[in-house]
Formats: sequence, C-alpha cells, structure tokens
Amino acid sequence: MNVKNQTLVSEFVLLGFQNLHYFKIPLFSLFLLIYIMTVWENVLIIVLVSSSQNLQSPMYFFLQQLSLCDLLGSSNIVTSLLQTVINEEVTFSFFGCITQYSLFCLTEVFECFILAVMSYDRYVAICIPLSYTSIMSHRVCVTFTLMSWALGFGITVITVNLIGTLQFCDQNTINHFFCDLLPIIELSCSDTFLVQLEAIIGTIPVAISPFILICVSYMCIAHAILKIVSNTGRQKAFSTCSSHLAVVVLFYGTLISVYVVPPGKQSQTMIKVLSVIYTIVIPLVNPLIYSLRNKDMNAALKKL
Repeated sequence: MNVKNQTLVSEFVLLGFQNLHYFKIPLFSLFLLIYIMTVWENVLIIVLVSSSQNLQSPMYFFLQQLSLCDLLGSSNIVTSLLQTVINEEVTFSFFGCITQYSLFCLTEVFECFILAVMSYDRYVAICIPLSYTSIMSHRVCVTFTLMSWALGFGITVITVNLIGTLQFCDQNTINHFFCDLLPIIELSCSDTFLVQLEAIIGTIPVAISPFILICVSYMCIAHAILKIVSNTGRQKAFSTCSSHLAVVVLFYGTLISVYVVPPGKQSQTMIKVLSVIYTIVIPLVNPLIYSLRNKDMNAALKKL
C-alpha cells in the first residue's frame, strides 16, 4: 500500500469499555479491589513458599512461579483497564503499547509452559512415586522454570520485532482495554502476512504442544487412579491434581474462546469480557483454588 501521502501514527488510543455512564465508579472500584486482592494473594503465596519448610516440594515451587507470573501479568494490564473505565479512553505511545503487549505475551507464554510442567510434575508424583524425588529434583525444577521464561522471552522478541516492521497510518484507535496482537495488526496499513504467519505457527509450541502434554499427563493420571483399590487412596490422589486441573480448564477455556473462536461468532464486548477473565480474574482465582483446600498452605499461613 502506498503510504507516502498518509500520516504515520506514533500513538494509540485504547477505547476500553464505552458508554459506561453511571457504572464508571462501581466498575473502577471493583477492578481496583480485584487487583489489590490479587497482589495480596500472590505475594502471600510467594512469601509462604519461600519461608516455609513444609512447602519446599516441586509442586509449591511451580506454584510460586505461577503466582509471580500472575502478579506481573495482572499489574501490566490493570493500569490501562482502570484508566479506560474512568476516562473511557487512554492514549499510549507506540513504544508503550508494544511494551505492554511484550509483557502480556511473555506472561501468557510462560503460563502455558508452566501449567504443562506442573501437569508433568503431578504425573510423576502419581504414576512414578518411587522415582519422584530423583526425577523432580530442585535442579530439574529450576531448569524447567528457566526454560519456560527463556522460551517466553524468545517468542516475545520474535513477535515484537515483526510488529516493529509494521507501519500505522491515520487510524490509531484500538477497541480494547489493552494492546493485544490482533487489534494492533488490524490497524496496520502495511503487509501483515509475516506477523500473522508467525502468530499461527507460534501457537504450536506455545499453546497446542503444552495442551497436548497436559491432556496426555492427565490421561495417564486417570488410568493410574483407577487402578487404586481404596476409595481413600483415589480421593487423595485426585485431590493432589484437582486444583491444577481446574486452573488449566479456566485458563485454556478463556484463551480458546478469545483466540480460536472465529471473530464473527462473538461481539467485541464479549471478547473484552473474556479478556477481563483471563487477564484480571484468573490471577485472582488461581491462589484461591490452590490454597483453600490445601492443608499445607493453610498450616504455613497459620504459622506465619
């Protein structure tokens, strides 16, 4: 496309939720309360796992990393969300918008990988219990975590570099409350084929492969649980992975609803609501799911 006579934009306007009128203050208060609770819960889990000797197992180490990821991801999104609720729009520089998307991409990719690693940890604990300590050593856990962060960073750098080659002319309004990839691509007046191709190919190692690993792990876990004779043993084995399974269903369910379902099948408002769930609500719910029924977490909290 010829862009010589068009003005290249250097900032974006996030529209957020439009026409809130009398709901501005209640929604702002609700989202702010959710964020405060999210920070409190995730920081508490990070502190508990770091300070309690009873929580030094691989499962809690990965839970600590998940809490760190949720804390970073929620903090990255909530600022623009609160501003769009009060002001009905917020202006981001091109660099600021790309920075927000970079942090969003990094945390989402890491969460996909860490959920897969956590499912493998539960598989080893239930299906190969005698070798659990040697297989899931602290060194292995740290290696898995660093690899997840490194893969997230590498994929983010590739995507952001491709976005940096795009040009944006005239149109600079994004009908969303944060800088996501699809709305950014839709604004571009240059060829977006490479960015879209990278996004499609990137879903294989980022989302599909971890999801397949999670499904296979739980198929093996279910097969192992069915072999347990006593009902008490079955319940105990299932309780060790039920929390993780609930988090996986919630996380992947919302991601699939937003990014896999064709855009024509749902309104932009529904996309925003689903986006609120996986960017704001899930970081709040994850610590509750893992801690409410967990005796070790409750005991460490009482001791603290």
